[in-house]
Amino acid sequence: MADKIHVKTNINGNDIDFLCEPRQSLLEVLRDNLDMTGTKEGCGDGNCGACTVFLDGRIVDSCLVLAVEVDGKSVSTIEGVADVDKLHPVQEAFLEHAALQCGICTPGFIMASKALLEREPDADEGRIRLWLAGNLCRCTGYDKIIRAVQSAGETMQGN
Repeated sequence: MADKIHVKTNINGNDIDFLCEPRQSLLEVLRDNLDMTGTKEGCGDGNCGACTVFLDGRIVDSCLVLAVEVDGKSVSTIEGVADVDKLHPVQEAFLEHAALQCGICTPGFIMASKALLEREPDADEGRIRLWLAGNLCRCTGYDKIIRAVQSAGETMQGN
């Protein structure tokens, strides 16, 4: 076993220290070491988007980021999206529009959608489809997801 490395980071607003092996992905550490299982493993090679998180405000596939790379950085996961007593508008819209089935892809879609709508709350269908092109769903198709994102954008704009 390789020597473990001490990592100090901020996850969902909380300062966190952990030990990890140099080869461990952020996804592996989130799920297996920190018991943050909301982020899902879909492919393990960056092709499906199920493991999408924010790293210093940018969306990344956590299966492609080594955990040691988050030292001194900020990570946001699906667990940090909702307030204690209220879902985020994107989460609400996914429920209202039945934009989920098995749930493996849902956290990644919610994270990517949230990132888009924070930048462009009035994004049109073409922009949403382009933005979400890195996220794959094997169950629902995409129409309900697109409609949910449009609805969340309207909510976030106050409409």
